[in-house]
Amino acid sequence: MIDWLTANEPGVRLGAFGGVFLLMAAWEIVAARRKLVVSKRRRWLANLVLVALNTAALRLIFPTAAVGAAMVAAERSWGVLNQVGLPSIVAVAVSMVALDLAVYLQHVMFHAVPALWRLHMVHHADLDFDVTTGTRFHPLEILISMSIKLALVVLIGPPVVAVLLFEIMLNATAMFNHGNVGLPAAMDRALRWMVVTPDMHRVHHSVDASETNSNFGFNLPWWDRLLGTYQDQPAAGHEGMRIGVEHLQDSGLQGVGWMLRLPFAHKTGAYPINRRTWS
Repeated sequence: MIDWLTANEPGVRLGAFGGVFLLMAAWEIVAARRKLVVSKRRRWLANLVLVALNTAALRLIFPTAAVGAAMVAAERSWGVLNQVGLPSIVAVAVSMVALDLAVYLQHVMFHAVPALWRLHMVHHADLDFDVTTGTRFHPLEILISMSIKLALVVLIGPPVVAVLLFEIMLNATAMFNHGNVGLPAAMDRALRWMVVTPDMHRVHHSVDASETNSNFGFNLPWWDRLLGTYQDQPAAGHEGMRIGVEHLQDSGLQGVGWMLRLPFAHKTGAYPINRRTWS
């Protein structure tokens, strides 16, 4: 089974992406959490065209991606886990937790370094919050993120199946926790100990910089709690909070060309963490 999964990695990942995307899109139609402020058709077209551009760029520049890097690392015994000989199930679990912590720290870095925040603004400048927001990133951010991931795979030496499962899980949870959906309060509180929920992550997309710089987790929710970046709810409530970036609220923009130019044509605002004045 593992051999089949790794041999058919592109198809497996595409199938998982499509299945989760359709499920979340249907859930949003049936029970939307917030009323959208921008034309859904226009937003989705722009966001999904950006996804296609990012996919093409990744395949062109990193044809083997993280799973291929894990295969090479295993063949050449690169990385810590390829040296210590842990039981397979333990190595998979350790790898997935380590990679998730790395994604959390990378996310914080993209908020802390002004030059990286310029790229990450494309994700945050979406004026609505739904399943397509979880896929909306500037191509340069995607390429930088993949470069970091490849370096981590070589350093950690995770099993190939762990990298494949992590990639599938990260994509799925990113679409889930960006969904324009809600859960019953008791269920949301319970799930927040195991996975980042939509209500938890929505706080991160507030225009309020203090809320933007919280809840950085994409998959596991533990890092925000352990490292002091957790915020339970937005001050204005989920229906009252404004989504996006304070100085980029023009709903007439948001096209693909605007998103590609955004890092080079607009100021960072007060959002980069190391430019904030903390009380």
